[in-house]
Amino acid sequence: MARPTIADIATRAGVSKGAVSFALNGRPGVSDATRERILKIAEQMSWRPHSAARALGASRVDSVGMVIARPARTLGVEPFFAHLLSGVQSGLSAESISLQLLIVEDTAAEIEVYRRWASEHRVDGVILVDLTVKDPRVDELKALELPAVVIGGRGGKGALASVWADDRDAMLAIVEYLAALGHRRIAHIAGTPNFQHTQRRIRAVRDAAPRLGLVDAPSLTTDFSDAEGAAITRKLLSQPKRPTAIVYDSDVMAVAGLGVAMEMGVAVPGELSIVAFDDSILTQLMHPALTALSRDTFDFGRQAAEVLLDTIADPSTVINRRTADPVLTVRESTAPPG
Repeated sequence: MARPTIADIATRAGVSKGAVSFALNGRPGVSDATRERILKIAEQMSWRPHSAARALGASRVDSVGMVIARPARTLGVEPFFAHLLSGVQSGLSAESISLQLLIVEDTAAEIEVYRRWASEHRVDGVILVDLTVKDPRVDELKALELPAVVIGGRGGKGALASVWADDRDAMLAIVEYLAALGHRRIAHIAGTPNFQHTQRRIRAVRDAAPRLGLVDAPSLTTDFSDAEGAAITRKLLSQPKRPTAIVYDSDVMAVAGLGVAMEMGVAVPGELSIVAFDDSILTQLMHPALTALSRDTFDFGRQAAEVLLDTIADPSTVINRRTADPVLTVRESTAPPG
């Protein structure tokens, strides 16, 4: 018989997993009557704390960590991360949990941070972003027994908790929309090639091309910077047979691409349609305003914080939460090819 979990107790008691965690750990946040009812149900179900949870509970520091291995200069201009971090902090602050944020140069440095945090009991859990192909962080965190949640993809095929949206379906929505307008030469300026979400988007474009009758549909990878987005746009628009539409993996690169098109005298959307995978105030204030995939990034971060706190409370359960798919918001930057 499977070990009963906090989720099982919550279902039986008709309360949230957070309320069960508060009751079992003697923390404020639930009424005396609710606490007594939860404890009685836990006893009836023969619930026992997971060993990792018990060890962690004895030394809780009420702090979680987030390490981002991207150039700080690039992060500084990405609205996505600002909204994501705001959502994470909101979810943590509601439970009086602090967030430790570090920006490092590469994955090796990120793993060293996790080892130090675990050995020094600096955090109760961590939030991972930018999951890579065969990501070494997954096995490392499992070995450290450090509770973790992955934002943007299933952590090691479900080994870690995750909060994610379907990048493939989102990219297909963009390409199908452009094809319906009549575009047959669609370029994709993608992000970092070893990121899992980049690979999912590239495969979506590649798989859709024959079905939609696309003549040319290259995916060109970048470091997500405005400089590389601009450079590749310039190269594409300098070709004899240039694309009639370009999809960018970030709002920052899309804005940079629009600037290059204006510089080269390529009319948007008359000669070139532009779509951004991420929406932000940047895409909305451009002229023309950019068609983009819109999602509530703040709530995405808030849900990641919520799942991490549930994982810290009960490490024996692995939560994989799929959020709502982004919605394509059509603005002035897309039109049938001229």
